[in-house]
Amino acid sequence: MSILEISLTDWVGYAAMLVLLVSFTMKDVKKLRIINSVGCGLFVIYGFMLSTSWPIVITNSAIICINFYYLFVSKK
Repeated sequence: MSILEISLTDWVGYAAMLVLLVSFTMKDVKKLRIINSVGCGLFVIYGFMLSTSWPIVITNSAIICINFYYLFVSKK
């Protein structure tokens, strides 16, 4: 299988995985949460592209909400 044979759905999944992994290398928690949210957003898209894989969509949507809470609502 060549790189050109990978489906768009798989590309989105691989991109989500890469962004999520990179987020965990961040020392700054704010950057971690921002990049992690991008990765989770890609996973939500990936979940919908997989004929709506609800466990992926729900889990990553919840993580985005948690990240946004700590980025914008929580004052700690």
